[in-house]
Amino acid sequence: MNNFEINGRIGEGAHGYVMKGVDKRTGREVALKKLIIKNLDEGIPKHIMREMLALRVLKFKYIVELYDIIPHGMGIILAMEFLPSSLYDLLKDETPISPSQIKTYMKMLLMGLKYMHSKSLMHRDIKPANLLIAADGVLKIADLGLARIFMKNQERQYSHQVATRWYRAPELLYGSRNYTPSIDIWAFGCIMAEMIKRMPLFAGETDIEQLAIVLHTLGTPNESTWPGLKNLPDFNKITFKFSPGLDWKEIVPNASPDAVDLIKTCVQYNDKNRPSAEDALKHEYFFRSPSTCSMKNMPKPKDIKTDWQSPEWDKFDEDFSDLSLKYQKDIIREINEST
Repeated sequence: MNNFEINGRIGEGAHGYVMKGVDKRTGREVALKKLIIKNLDEGIPKHIMREMLALRVLKFKYIVELYDIIPHGMGIILAMEFLPSSLYDLLKDETPISPSQIKTYMKMLLMGLKYMHSKSLMHRDIKPANLLIAADGVLKIADLGLARIFMKNQERQYSHQVATRWYRAPELLYGSRNYTPSIDIWAFGCIMAEMIKRMPLFAGETDIEQLAIVLHTLGTPNESTWPGLKNLPDFNKITFKFSPGLDWKEIVPNASPDAVDLIKTCVQYNDKNRPSAEDALKHEYFFRSPSTCSMKNMPKPKDIKTDWQSPEWDKFDEDFSDLSLKYQKDIIREINEST
């Protein structure tokens, strides 16, 4: 860590927090994500290993770049490219966003998802806070702690406790453990609607309320609109009042017909009918007026309010006293053996 100077705190999550720093060797700004390993004898936790391996594999313009992995004290620090703000910051700041700019953000997000899915990785936590914005306005997918490998044409079970509630696909809310990258497409549709209407599409405070809002908005599903619905693990645990669904003019006011069509296509109950990221990029929405925006006219982080805090090096270094050389070598070996 002697190679980095800490000069700000960016954020905090369930497994650690992120500081802003500068690489003294290059002068390059970096984000330093601290991940704590609570019990070294049990090895590196799965969520930490998944994020490191995913970032090592994914090298693409629309995905955050990993520079280095640094074993340090009771954990690991990921040195990544510094991205000053997020789509969440942009929405919270109430900065005006034109239809052309929204289209550009949605295209960048789909291109990032297309690349991820082509590498057999699904993100599983797509949300505005995990979509970061670079100094030049480029949107990048970040926070890959929940990313998982999937096998095409092969069923396997995963945890259903993934994705932030507002962007969680209904099959997850019903407890499904057999799902596909289409859960990322559902989240994309939710975000696109939120960008247009400037408020979340489905904003429940509990999982049950979340499911109730989805069903009320889209209409009560049945075996015709959602094959296999009755076989979902939690289907019989709760019933909801019948809803015919709302008019899409009410759901996403002021959206163009082609924008509504793309959103509707992505937030279908039947995950098999949701488009892939590649197919979504071919939707007429991206080929009709207004066209995508040039990058020079996209919002820049310097114009977006963020919640950076002053440097807190003491807290960042807390519980990070140097381990024995043996432990650091063990960590490095485990990382290398997993790639």
